[in-house]
Amino acid sequence: MSVQPYGGRHELGQNFLADPAVIAAVCAAADRTAGPLVELAAGDGALTIPLSRTGRPLTAVELDPRRARRLARRTGDHVQVVHGDLLRHRLPDVPHTVVGNLPFHLTTATLRRLFRQPHWELAVLLVQWEVARRRAGIGGASQMTAAWWPWFEFAVPARVPAHAFRPRPAVDAGILVITRRRTPLVADRAEYQEFVREVFTGRGRGLAGILPRTGRVSARAARAWLARNRLSPQALPRDLTAGQWAALWELVR
Repeated sequence: MSVQPYGGRHELGQNFLADPAVIAAVCAAADRTAGPLVELAAGDGALTIPLSRTGRPLTAVELDPRRARRLARRTGDHVQVVHGDLLRHRLPDVPHTVVGNLPFHLTTATLRRLFRQPHWELAVLLVQWEVARRRAGIGGASQMTAAWWPWFEFAVPARVPAHAFRPRPAVDAGILVITRRRTPLVADRAEYQEFVREVFTGRGRGLAGILPRTGRVSARAARAWLARNRLSPQALPRDLTAGQWAALWELVR
């Protein structure tokens, strides 16, 4: 969690990664790809420096101008340190990998922006633990996850304890790995995402009651689909997998 764009430096909740094992795990996850790297919220370079050792072109984005200047002096010619806002920095128009120790309160805004960017292949992000779980559909998926699952795969390879940061935050973090699917599970994004919104916000006791109220499928067809997928009529939208959302969309479209 690097410097935030609001308030003074003390109030910005600067929590920097300090655990060598976590740093190594993030770098290893990013090593699945080749080509350029973009690091968001670079801070003091806990990830920047080891990532730079790969020799890959690296752009490190940091909001604090003093930290950006210090970091630029510590990196080689293949590293570009940019003084900028992670929510406004223009990402490359070629395939690349995004890495970041994200400010917890900017995680959702960052993800929303990333999901709409077309060229990155892999994102390795440090986010709040419960957010990482929800994004990966562990213990139930959120509406955001369901809306983007046909285009991205989510995984949480590790939980990161709060003591891995300096200063220590109030909660643990997790490594969230997001991989762009080579072949999306759904073609028509806007219509599908509107359907996901309707289902998550719909009224009814379980999907057997919610789905017919969308006006897209009959009660009989909804119950038959749930039975085929071995789902209870009382199953909730958060209980569906990526494949089940795609199959449900094929049913109603």
